[in-house]
Amino acid sequence: MQPSKPLSKTQILVRYTVFAALASACNLLAQNAVLAVDTTPAWFTTALVVGTATGLLIKYALDARWVFQVVERTPQHHAGRFSLYSLTGVFTTLIFWATESVFWFGTHDHAMRELGAIIGLSIGYVVKYQLDKRWVFSGPLT
Repeated sequence: MQPSKPLSKTQILVRYTVFAALASACNLLAQNAVLAVDTTPAWFTTALVVGTATGLLIKYALDARWVFQVVERTPQHHAGRFSLYSLTGVFTTLIFWATESVFWFGTHDHAMRELGAIIGLSIGYVVKYQLDKRWVFSGPLT
C-alpha cells in the first residue's frame, strides 16, 4: 500500500494539533483515574506514567498514519519506528512532567495541575513534531 498524496502544511498543522489535543485529553483522563485512588506523591508519579503511556500510544498511532503517512511493511519496522518515537519523547516528556509537577506541588489543586499539564504538553508537542519530522519519520527504516 502506497502513502496518500503529500499533505499541505495546513493539513499537517490541523491534524497534528487535533491529535495532540486528543492524546492530551486521554493522558489527563488516565491520570485522573489514577488520582481518584489517592493523590500522594507515589500515586501522582503513577498517574504521570500511566497518562504518558496512554498518550504516547494514541499519538504514535495517529501521527504515523495520518500526519507522517507511514505505511510500515512489517511489525519489526513498526517496532523500530516506535522505539525512535519513544526515545525522542524522553526530552519532551520531561518538559511536560516538570511543568505539571510544579503546578501540582505548588498548589495541590487539580485544576492548576491540569493547566500545568496542558502547558507542558503543548510545549512538548511543538518540540516533538520537529524531532519526529527530522529523526523518526524522515525515511524508511532499514
